[in-house]
Amino acid sequence: MKIVRRTAVGTLLAIFAVVLCAGFLAPAPYARQFREVPNAGPSLQHPLGTDELGRDALSRLLYGTRVSLLLAPAAALLATMIAALVGGLAGCLGGWWERAAMGATDLSLSLPWLFLLLTVRALLPLNVSPMTSVVITFALLGSLGWSVSARVVCAGARALRNSDFVLQARACGCSRFRLLVRQILPNLKPVLLAQFWVAIPVFILTEANLGILGLGVAEPLPSWGNLLRGLENWMAVEANPWRLAPVVLLLVVVSCFQLVLPREDFRP
Repeated sequence: MKIVRRTAVGTLLAIFAVVLCAGFLAPAPYARQFREVPNAGPSLQHPLGTDELGRDALSRLLYGTRVSLLLAPAAALLATMIAALVGGLAGCLGGWWERAAMGATDLSLSLPWLFLLLTVRALLPLNVSPMTSVVITFALLGSLGWSVSARVVCAGARALRNSDFVLQARACGCSRFRLLVRQILPNLKPVLLAQFWVAIPVFILTEANLGILGLGVAEPLPSWGNLLRGLENWMAVEANPWRLAPVVLLLVVVSCFQLVLPREDFRP
């Protein structure tokens, strides 16, 4: 299992290194159109061919992967921080605060999360710049995707609340906020780290779903979501199977993230 985990980590590091060097490795700018060769097959100039607008497929794959792989962890970090605050306070304070926080969390979990995300995104301006759409998309993912992690963090904080070292700190006069920041949250680092890693592939797939529906990252900036929209033209895919490269890379990345953490790291 350690070999599989190391292989997954090495694969992710290699992909991160490649996409960070997209500016040097891409054959052309991601938005440049070669109008004389739309829907072209692989060639020396275009190793993965071109799309229907004549844009280099490899360049768009590199830049789109960079957008998704850099911003999904940022959204996961935001969601984990919110979960740590809500779940940590609920487990540390207990009583009516825990009931209220977990009630709100249960309400959030009872809603169809993807449809809620689609509704909120559709209510926001759609005709925005590509960079603004990136910020909006991943800020929504982070601010709406904390519920599951909050329950796990709350369970861990509740277990720590009555532990010996927390009772000793409370007997020494530590306030509840100081107990949360200095005693409980540091001991929840394995749980928070696990939730962070679990959230990254979830947010990558969610962004892909939004992009397929046209509510994700705006054109011409590529992401895995709008790259997968190109697969709607199945005749073009059959003529150029290299168009499936985003799907293959997405499956590899998501699988590697699932293999990074061993199963025992998910226990609070």
